[in-house]
Amino acid sequence: MAGYKLLIKPSAGKELGAVSAKGDRLRIVQRIHGLVEDPRPPGSEKLAGYDDRYRVRQGNYRVVYLIDDKKREVTVYRIGHRREVYR
Repeated sequence: MAGYKLLIKPSAGKELGAVSAKGDRLRIVQRIHGLVEDPRPPGSEKLAGYDDRYRVRQGNYRVVYLIDDKKREVTVYRIGHRREVYR
């Protein structure tokens, strides 16, 4: 399942920039880049109420993304702390 194109919404880019700890930010970026090779890695979960949205955990942070298998694209929608990302 290799070869997915990675798209990041501008709002998600701002949320990533708002992560205060540099180490956390780097781990989140590595996790996002891993979605290109495997958009459904171990530990990813489908969001209730959606057919194509998933979330993956990275420490206390969550990355919410959409998978389009026909276009072979992964679009990152939200990045945030676990207590805030689903609001």
